[in-house]
Amino acid sequence: MNKHTHPVNSRWPLLNTVGAILMAALIPLAGYSQAPAASALKTGDPFSPEVIATLMRKVNEYQAGHPVMKGSNRNWERGTWYTGVMAAGQATGDDSYIDQAMRWGEEHKWQPGTERSGGNVLTCTQTYLELYFLKTNHTLIEPLIQWVNSGRSNTPSGAKVWYLEGGVRYADSLYVGAPPLAMLAKATGDPKYLDWMNAFFWDVHAEIFDTADGLFYRDKRFIGKTSANGKKVFWSRGNGWAFGSLPRILSCLPANDPSRPKYEALFKQMAAAIAKQQQPDGLWRPNLGDAEEFAMPETSGTGFFCYGMAWGIRNDLLDHDTYLPVVKKAWAGLASCVSPEGRIRWGQLVGDRPPPSSRSIRTST
Repeated sequence: MNKHTHPVNSRWPLLNTVGAILMAALIPLAGYSQAPAASALKTGDPFSPEVIATLMRKVNEYQAGHPVMKGSNRNWERGTWYTGVMAAGQATGDDSYIDQAMRWGEEHKWQPGTERSGGNVLTCTQTYLELYFLKTNHTLIEPLIQWVNSGRSNTPSGAKVWYLEGGVRYADSLYVGAPPLAMLAKATGDPKYLDWMNAFFWDVHAEIFDTADGLFYRDKRFIGKTSANGKKVFWSRGNGWAFGSLPRILSCLPANDPSRPKYEALFKQMAAAIAKQQQPDGLWRPNLGDAEEFAMPETSGTGFFCYGMAWGIRNDLLDHDTYLPVVKKAWAGLASCVSPEGRIRWGQLVGDRPPPSSRSIRTST
Protein backbone atom coordinates (compact mmCIF):
# COMPACT_ATOMS: atom_id res chain seq x y z
CA MET A 1 0.00 0.00 0.00
CA ASN A 2 2.95 2.31 -0.01
CA LYS A 3 5.21 3.12 -2.92
CA HIS A 4 7.87 0.55 -2.12
CA THR A 5 7.89 -2.59 -4.20
CA HIS A 6 10.18 -5.41 -3.13
CA PRO A 7 11.38 -8.59 -4.79
CA VAL A 8 9.42 -11.61 -3.73
CA ASN A 9 9.90 -12.96 -0.24
CA SER A 10 6.78 -14.57 1.08
CA ARG A 11 7.63 -14.02 4.71
CA TRP A 12 5.37 -11.00 4.31
CA PRO A 13 1.90 -11.83 5.61
CA LEU A 14 0.09 -10.35 2.61
CA LEU A 15 1.25 -13.06 0.22
CA ASN A 16 0.40 -15.90 2.55
CA THR A 17 -2.97 -14.32 3.30
CA VAL A 18 -3.98 -14.40 -0.32
CA GLY A 19 -2.98 -18.04 -0.49
CA ALA A 20 -4.88 -18.95 2.66
CA ILE A 21 -8.09 -17.18 1.82
CA LEU A 22 -8.30 -18.55 -1.71
CA MET A 23 -7.56 -22.07 -0.49
CA ALA A 24 -10.32 -21.69 2.05
CA ALA A 25 -12.70 -20.73 -0.74
CA LEU A 26 -11.68 -23.72 -2.82
CA ILE A 27 -12.17 -26.30 -0.09
CA PRO A 28 -15.99 -26.07 0.02
CA LEU A 29 -16.09 -25.86 -3.77
CA ALA A 30 -14.08 -29.05 -4.05
CA GLY A 31 -16.10 -30.86 -1.39
CA TYR A 32 -13.83 -31.05 1.63
CA SER A 33 -14.00 -33.92 4.08
CA GLN A 34 -11.74 -34.69 6.99
CA ALA A 35 -10.81 -38.07 5.57
CA PRO A 36 -7.11 -38.98 5.51
CA ALA A 37 -5.26 -37.05 2.83
CA ALA A 38 -2.71 -39.75 2.04
CA SER A 39 -4.41 -41.10 -1.07
CA ALA A 40 -5.07 -37.64 -2.46
CA LEU A 41 -1.50 -36.59 -1.79
CA LYS A 42 -0.23 -39.63 -3.66
CA THR A 43 -2.27 -38.73 -6.72
CA GLY A 44 -0.80 -35.24 -6.80
CA ASP A 45 -4.18 -33.76 -7.77
CA PRO A 46 -3.82 -30.07 -6.86
CA PHE A 47 -7.60 -29.64 -6.74
CA SER A 48 -8.13 -32.42 -4.22
CA PRO A 49 -9.68 -30.79 -1.13
CA GLU A 50 -7.34 -32.73 1.14
CA VAL A 51 -4.33 -31.48 -0.81
CA ILE A 52 -5.68 -27.94 -0.61
CA ALA A 53 -6.08 -28.21 3.17
CA THR A 54 -2.59 -29.65 3.59
CA LEU A 55 -1.02 -26.92 1.49
CA MET A 56 -2.97 -24.26 3.33
CA ARG A 57 -1.66 -25.46 6.65
CA LYS A 58 1.90 -25.50 5.34
CA VAL A 59 1.58 -21.92 4.10
CA ASN A 60 0.10 -20.69 7.38
CA GLU A 61 2.67 -22.50 9.50
CA TYR A 62 5.51 -21.07 7.43
CA GLN A 63 4.20 -17.56 7.92
CA ALA A 64 3.67 -18.04 11.65
CA GLY A 65 7.20 -19.39 11.99
CA HIS A 66 8.86 -16.63 9.96
CA PRO A 67 7.37 -13.30 11.05
CA VAL A 68 8.92 -10.08 9.83
CA MET A 69 6.80 -7.52 11.65
CA LYS A 70 6.89 -7.02 15.40
CA GLY A 71 4.55 -9.17 17.42
CA SER A 72 2.62 -6.08 18.48
CA ASN A 73 1.58 -5.30 14.91
CA ARG A 74 -2.13 -5.35 14.07
CA ASN A 75 -2.10 -3.13 11.03
CA TRP A 76 -3.34 -3.83 7.52
CA GLU A 77 -0.69 -6.33 6.42
CA ARG A 78 -1.09 -8.66 9.37
CA GLY A 79 -4.80 -7.91 9.55
CA THR A 80 -5.18 -9.11 5.98
CA TRP A 81 -3.32 -12.32 6.79
CA TYR A 82 -5.79 -13.03 9.58
CA THR A 83 -8.73 -12.76 7.20
CA GLY A 84 -7.14 -15.80 5.57
CA VAL A 85 -6.57 -17.54 8.89
CA MET A 86 -10.25 -17.16 9.73
CA ALA A 87 -11.32 -18.36 6.29
CA ALA A 88 -9.14 -21.42 6.72
CA GLY A 89 -10.67 -22.27 10.09
CA GLN A 90 -14.23 -21.87 8.90
CA ALA A 91 -13.67 -23.83 5.69
CA THR A 92 -12.01 -26.81 7.35
CA GLY A 93 -13.60 -26.84 10.80
CA ASP A 94 -10.09 -26.89 12.27
CA ASP A 95 -10.28 -24.94 15.53
CA SER A 96 -6.53 -24.37 15.63
CA TYR A 97 -6.96 -21.54 13.12
CA ILE A 98 -9.71 -19.99 15.22
CA ASP A 99 -7.55 -20.32 18.34
CA GLN A 100 -4.70 -18.63 16.51
CA ALA A 101 -6.95 -15.69 15.63
CA MET A 102 -8.32 -15.49 19.18
CA ARG A 103 -4.83 -15.28 20.64
CA TRP A 104 -3.98 -12.45 18.25
CA GLY A 105 -7.13 -10.50 19.08
CA GLU A 106 -6.65 -10.97 22.80
CA GLU A 107 -3.05 -9.81 22.52
CA HIS A 108 -4.28 -6.55 20.99
CA LYS A 109 -7.27 -6.18 23.31
CA TRP A 110 -9.54 -6.06 20.24
CA GLN A 111 -8.37 -2.57 19.32
CA PRO A 112 -8.59 -1.22 15.74
CA GLY A 113 -5.37 -0.55 13.85
CA THR A 114 -3.13 2.45 14.29
CA GLU A 115 -2.85 3.71 10.71
CA ARG A 116 -3.88 7.19 9.57
CA SER A 117 -6.15 5.95 6.82
CA GLY A 118 -9.55 5.13 8.25
CA GLY A 119 -9.90 2.24 5.80
CA ASN A 120 -6.63 0.64 6.85
CA VAL A 121 -7.49 1.01 10.53
CA LEU A 122 -10.44 -1.34 10.06
CA THR A 123 -8.50 -4.25 8.54
CA CYS A 124 -7.86 -6.15 11.77
CA THR A 125 -11.45 -5.69 12.90
CA GLN A 126 -12.69 -8.07 10.21
CA THR A 127 -11.17 -10.90 12.23
CA TYR A 128 -12.67 -9.58 15.46
CA LEU A 129 -16.10 -9.48 13.83
CA GLU A 130 -15.83 -12.97 12.40
CA LEU A 131 -14.83 -14.25 15.82
CA TYR A 132 -17.78 -12.37 17.31
CA PHE A 133 -20.13 -14.25 14.99
CA LEU A 134 -18.67 -17.50 16.36
CA LYS A 135 -18.39 -16.51 20.03
CA THR A 136 -21.18 -13.89 20.43
CA ASN A 137 -18.96 -12.08 22.90
CA HIS A 138 -19.58 -8.33 22.66
CA THR A 139 -16.15 -7.60 24.16
CA LEU A 140 -14.61 -8.54 20.81
CA ILE A 141 -16.27 -5.67 18.93
CA GLU A 142 -16.90 -3.00 21.57
CA PRO A 143 -13.62 -1.10 20.86
CA LEU A 144 -14.51 -1.08 17.15
CA ILE A 145 -17.98 0.30 17.83
CA GLN A 146 -16.51 3.01 20.04
CA TRP A 147 -13.94 3.91 17.38
CA VAL A 148 -16.29 4.21 14.39
CA ASN A 149 -18.69 6.34 16.46
CA SER A 150 -15.97 8.50 18.04
CA GLY A 151 -16.26 11.43 15.63
CA ARG A 152 -12.57 11.36 14.75
CA SER A 153 -11.65 12.72 11.33
CA ASN A 154 -10.68 9.26 10.04
CA THR A 155 -13.96 7.63 11.09
CA PRO A 156 -17.30 7.52 9.25
CA SER A 157 -18.94 9.39 12.14
CA GLY A 158 -16.40 12.20 11.94
CA ALA A 159 -16.02 12.99 8.23
CA LYS A 160 -17.84 12.39 4.97
CA VAL A 161 -14.61 11.27 3.33
CA TRP A 162 -12.67 9.47 6.03
CA TYR A 163 -10.96 6.73 4.01
CA LEU A 164 -8.23 8.47 2.02
CA GLU A 165 -4.60 7.39 1.95
CA GLY A 166 -2.10 10.11 1.10
CA GLY A 167 -5.02 12.29 0.08
CA VAL A 168 -6.38 9.89 -2.54
CA ARG A 169 -9.13 7.30 -2.87
CA TYR A 170 -7.49 3.92 -3.48
CA ALA A 171 -8.62 0.47 -4.55
CA ASP A 172 -7.04 -1.33 -1.59
CA SER A 173 -9.40 0.43 0.80
CA LEU A 174 -12.36 -1.48 -0.59
CA TYR A 175 -11.05 -4.75 0.86
CA VAL A 176 -9.66 -3.50 4.15
CA GLY A 177 -12.32 -0.93 5.04
CA ALA A 178 -15.67 -1.74 3.45
CA PRO A 179 -16.39 -5.33 4.63
CA PRO A 180 -16.05 -4.47 8.35
CA LEU A 181 -18.95 -2.05 8.03
CA ALA A 182 -21.15 -4.69 6.42
CA MET A 183 -20.14 -7.12 9.18
CA LEU A 184 -20.85 -4.50 11.85
CA ALA A 185 -24.33 -3.92 10.46
CA LYS A 186 -24.94 -7.65 10.63
CA ALA A 187 -23.59 -7.87 14.18
CA THR A 188 -25.54 -4.92 15.57
CA GLY A 189 -28.60 -4.71 13.35
CA ASP A 190 -27.90 -0.99 12.88
CA PRO A 191 -28.39 0.03 9.21
CA LYS A 192 -26.26 3.15 9.53
CA TYR A 193 -23.16 1.01 9.06
CA LEU A 194 -24.45 -0.12 5.66
CA ASP A 195 -25.19 3.50 4.79
CA TRP A 196 -21.61 4.43 5.65
CA MET A 197 -20.24 1.50 3.67
CA ASN A 198 -22.31 2.24 0.58
CA ALA A 199 -21.32 5.91 0.58
CA PHE A 200 -17.65 4.94 0.94
CA PHE A 201 -17.59 2.12 -1.62
CA TRP A 202 -19.46 3.86 -4.41
CA ASP A 203 -17.58 7.13 -3.91
CA VAL A 204 -14.30 5.29 -4.49
CA HIS A 205 -15.84 3.39 -7.39
CA ALA A 206 -17.04 6.60 -9.06
CA GLU A 207 -13.55 8.08 -9.08
CA ILE A 208 -11.30 5.17 -10.08
CA PHE A 209 -13.39 2.53 -11.87
CA ASP A 210 -12.97 2.32 -15.64
CA THR A 211 -16.42 1.38 -16.94
CA ALA A 212 -15.12 0.58 -20.42
CA ASP A 213 -12.67 -2.06 -19.19
CA GLY A 214 -14.51 -3.18 -16.06
CA LEU A 215 -11.42 -2.69 -13.89
CA PHE A 216 -10.16 -0.33 -11.19
CA TYR A 217 -7.22 2.02 -11.35
CA ARG A 218 -5.24 1.85 -8.14
CA ASP A 219 -5.97 5.55 -7.58
CA LYS A 220 -6.56 8.66 -9.67
CA ARG A 221 -2.85 9.15 -10.39
CA PHE A 222 -3.04 6.27 -12.87
CA ILE A 223 -6.04 7.50 -14.84
CA GLY A 224 -4.75 8.44 -18.29
CA LYS A 225 -1.30 6.97 -17.68
CA THR A 226 -0.02 4.30 -20.02
CA SER A 227 2.57 1.56 -19.96
CA ALA A 228 5.68 1.65 -22.11
CA ASN A 229 3.58 -0.11 -24.74
CA GLY A 230 0.93 2.60 -24.69
CA LYS A 231 -1.68 0.56 -22.80
CA LYS A 232 -3.65 1.32 -19.63
CA VAL A 233 -2.25 0.59 -16.18
CA PHE A 234 -4.56 -1.65 -14.15
CA TRP A 235 -2.58 -2.96 -11.18
CA SER A 236 -3.28 -6.65 -10.72
CA ARG A 237 -3.37 -6.70 -6.94
CA GLY A 238 -5.25 -3.40 -6.83
CA ASN A 239 -8.04 -5.07 -8.74
CA GLY A 240 -7.62 -8.09 -6.49
CA TRP A 241 -8.28 -5.93 -3.46
CA ALA A 242 -11.48 -4.58 -5.02
CA PHE A 243 -12.69 -7.91 -6.41
CA GLY A 244 -11.89 -9.71 -3.15
CA SER A 245 -13.97 -7.21 -1.19
CA LEU A 246 -17.19 -8.12 -2.95
CA PRO A 247 -17.64 -11.68 -1.60
CA ARG A 248 -17.03 -10.39 1.90
CA ILE A 249 -19.59 -7.60 1.50
CA LEU A 250 -22.18 -9.79 -0.21
CA SER A 251 -21.83 -12.47 2.47
CA CYS A 252 -23.13 -9.98 5.04
CA LEU A 253 -25.73 -8.08 3.05
CA PRO A 254 -29.32 -9.18 3.60
CA ALA A 255 -30.85 -10.91 0.58
CA ASN A 256 -33.40 -8.10 0.18
CA ASP A 257 -30.99 -5.21 0.71
CA PRO A 258 -31.56 -2.61 -2.03
CA SER A 259 -27.82 -2.19 -2.61
CA ARG A 260 -27.21 -5.88 -3.24
CA PRO A 261 -28.00 -5.96 -6.99
CA LYS A 262 -25.45 -3.21 -7.63
CA TYR A 263 -22.67 -5.11 -5.83
CA GLU A 264 -23.60 -8.32 -7.62
CA ALA A 265 -23.52 -6.58 -11.01
CA LEU A 266 -20.07 -5.14 -10.29
CA PHE A 267 -18.84 -8.56 -9.18
CA LYS A 268 -19.98 -10.17 -12.43
CA GLN A 269 -18.58 -7.34 -14.52
CA MET A 270 -15.17 -7.59 -12.88
CA ALA A 271 -15.10 -11.38 -13.07
CA ALA A 272 -15.66 -11.27 -16.81
CA ALA A 273 -12.99 -8.59 -17.32
CA ILE A 274 -10.45 -10.39 -15.13
CA ALA A 275 -11.01 -13.82 -16.69
CA LYS A 276 -10.10 -12.43 -20.11
CA GLN A 277 -6.64 -11.51 -18.85
CA GLN A 278 -5.65 -14.93 -17.47
CA GLN A 279 -2.43 -16.20 -19.02
CA PRO A 280 -1.65 -19.75 -20.25
CA ASP A 281 0.08 -20.69 -16.97
CA GLY A 282 -3.15 -19.91 -15.08
CA LEU A 283 -1.73 -16.79 -13.44
CA TRP A 284 -2.21 -13.12 -14.14
CA ARG A 285 0.49 -10.53 -14.82
CA PRO A 286 1.28 -7.42 -12.75
CA ASN A 287 -0.48 -5.08 -15.20
CA LEU A 288 -3.88 -6.34 -16.33
CA GLY A 289 -3.89 -3.67 -19.01
CA ASP A 290 -0.61 -4.85 -20.54
CA ALA A 291 0.49 -8.42 -19.86
CA GLU A 292 3.68 -7.85 -21.86
CA GLU A 293 4.88 -4.91 -19.77
CA PHE A 294 6.15 -7.20 -17.01
CA ALA A 295 5.90 -10.67 -18.47
CA MET A 296 6.19 -12.67 -15.27
CA PRO A 297 3.54 -14.36 -13.11
CA GLU A 298 2.13 -12.50 -10.09
CA THR A 299 0.57 -14.53 -7.29
CA SER A 300 -0.96 -11.94 -4.96
CA GLY A 301 -3.38 -10.59 -7.58
CA THR A 302 -3.99 -14.11 -8.87
CA GLY A 303 -4.86 -15.30 -5.38
CA PHE A 304 -7.59 -12.71 -5.00
CA PHE A 305 -9.01 -13.51 -8.44
CA CYS A 306 -9.07 -17.24 -7.79
CA TYR A 307 -10.72 -16.71 -4.41
CA GLY A 308 -13.38 -14.38 -5.75
CA MET A 309 -14.31 -16.58 -8.67
CA ALA A 310 -14.43 -19.72 -6.53
CA TRP A 311 -16.77 -17.94 -4.14
CA GLY A 312 -18.89 -16.70 -7.02
CA ILE A 313 -19.33 -20.21 -8.42
CA ARG A 314 -20.20 -21.67 -5.04
CA ASN A 315 -22.78 -18.94 -4.41
CA ASP A 316 -24.39 -19.20 -7.87
CA LEU A 317 -23.32 -15.75 -9.04
CA LEU A 318 -20.92 -17.02 -11.71
CA ASP A 319 -21.60 -19.65 -14.33
CA HIS A 320 -20.03 -22.96 -13.35
CA ASP A 321 -19.04 -24.05 -16.86
CA THR A 322 -17.50 -20.70 -17.71
CA TYR A 323 -15.55 -19.97 -14.54
CA LEU A 324 -14.62 -23.32 -12.99
CA PRO A 325 -11.95 -23.93 -15.66
CA VAL A 326 -10.53 -20.48 -14.90
CA VAL A 327 -10.45 -21.24 -11.16
CA LYS A 328 -8.89 -24.68 -11.57
CA LYS A 329 -6.25 -23.35 -13.95
CA ALA A 330 -5.47 -20.49 -11.56
CA TRP A 331 -5.28 -22.80 -8.57
CA ALA A 332 -2.94 -25.23 -10.33
CA GLY A 333 -0.68 -22.30 -11.19
CA LEU A 334 -0.74 -20.96 -7.66
CA ALA A 335 -0.07 -24.34 -6.08
CA SER A 336 3.01 -24.67 -8.27
CA CYS A 337 4.31 -21.39 -6.82
CA VAL A 338 4.44 -22.65 -3.22
CA SER A 339 7.93 -23.76 -2.24
CA PRO A 340 8.45 -27.05 -0.35
CA GLU A 341 8.72 -25.20 2.96
CA GLY A 342 5.54 -23.14 2.38
CA ARG A 343 6.77 -19.86 0.92
CA ILE A 344 4.58 -18.36 -1.80
CA ARG A 345 6.72 -17.27 -4.71
CA TRP A 346 6.28 -14.84 -7.58
CA GLY A 347 4.42 -12.36 -5.42
CA GLN A 348 4.75 -8.61 -5.40
CA LEU A 349 5.23 -7.25 -1.92
CA VAL A 350 3.99 -3.93 -0.55
CA GLY A 351 3.33 -1.56 -3.44
CA ASP A 352 0.76 0.51 -5.29
CA ARG A 353 1.40 -0.31 -8.96
CA PRO A 354 2.85 -2.91 -11.30
CA PRO A 355 6.55 -3.18 -10.42
CA PRO A 356 9.15 -1.35 -12.49
CA SER A 357 11.51 -3.60 -14.41
CA SER A 358 14.46 -2.64 -12.21
CA ARG A 359 12.70 -4.17 -9.23
CA SER A 360 10.77 -6.92 -10.91
CA ILE A 361 9.23 -9.86 -9.16
CA ARG A 362 11.43 -12.91 -8.94
CA THR A 363 11.32 -16.32 -7.38
CA SER A 364 12.63 -16.43 -3.82
CA THR A 365 15.49 -18.68 -2.85
